[in-house]
Amino acid sequence: MSEAALAISNDDPVLETDFAKEMVRQMRAVDTYGTYDDWPLEKILEPFVLTKEKKREIPVVGDPDEVTMSRVKAFYNAISALIEKECGLMAVPVINLTHEGFGRALITVGKLVVMDKTLRDVHRFGFPTLSKMKDEADKLLAVALEIIGQHPKVAGM
Repeated sequence: MSEAALAISNDDPVLETDFAKEMVRQMRAVDTYGTYDDWPLEKILEPFVLTKEKKREIPVVGDPDEVTMSRVKAFYNAISALIEKECGLMAVPVINLTHEGFGRALITVGKLVVMDKTLRDVHRFGFPTLSKMKDEADKLLAVALEIIGQHPKVAGM
């Protein structure tokens, strides 16, 4: 049995959520060679799950590679897509990262900033479980939708 099958089981209920489906869609979008086309969902989402053991293997100080940076972008793109789905307005993710893995992720809707997240140690980007990743996305989504609800005129500009 492969390590991917051990971290995320194929019957994990999170795989059936809109968020997981959107994450897979975003990951397939950055796959220019079609490598992910035949992969199961759990294998595509596997790199986002960093168990304590996997995290220990990654050095504390390091520069993120392009693959890791594309995973960060896929995560925030998925949240943006879910915002669009919920409110019908275009959500635009803006990610600014230094070569050292520090920066900021913003999501704007119209002229409104609905999410502002400081990013640190991006080379260690991941979540302990798939469920924790979904919980984090749900929190960010809920706050963004609340901000849009409070300022609909600015979001519609």
